[in-house]
Amino acid sequence: MDCAGQVRNGFLKVMPNLDVITKRISQAIDLKSRILEEHELLTELSNLVDSCLSALNAGGKIAFCGNGGSFADAQHLSAEFTSRFIFDRPALASIALGTNSSAMSAIGNDYGFENIFAREVEANLDKNDVLIAITTSGNSNNIIQALKAAKKSGIRAFVFTGKSGGALPKNIPAIKIPSNDTARIQENHILFGHILCELVEEGMFGNKTI
Repeated sequence: MDCAGQVRNGFLKVMPNLDVITKRISQAIDLKSRILEEHELLTELSNLVDSCLSALNAGGKIAFCGNGGSFADAQHLSAEFTSRFIFDRPALASIALGTNSSAMSAIGNDYGFENIFAREVEANLDKNDVLIAITTSGNSNNIIQALKAAKKSGIRAFVFTGKSGGALPKNIPAIKIPSNDTARIQENHILFGHILCELVEEGMFGNKTI
């Protein structure tokens, strides 16, 4: 029996590969250290906070969209607004696009998968709202079309993405995590999303953090 596992009561117990675990944690720490030096990136997040506060104070809402893991992040962050993040307070208006499966399948069938979010932008968002799109690669066509639809309608739009920004429109403010590793990018998208939720909650209701 090698060091990868050992027999216990007739069963093979697989031991964790500590080299991989420590390497991935070190990579995550290193990336966060680099982010702390990215003044432009941090300023873009601050600008997004201000835009969200402006939208909510004007009676607007915060909309999110993404695919796969980023779709889960979109729902996660929207829920932090409509429920609560750090402390009890009134609900904040927010939606995650694509959560109506009937609408998504109808739009995909009738207009193509690339338009599933763009049609919802046209139908459900207005100039008082903010759209936050999430794409690690920057190449998701349905995200690109959603951003274009927002721009066309005068809706403020931001995007969370990775180092390259992919094929995203150049005129959309982008929060670019300085990495090409999908897992590390996604980890920092949710970090930035949580910071956004905290600062918006504080801006709307006062500092009640601990």
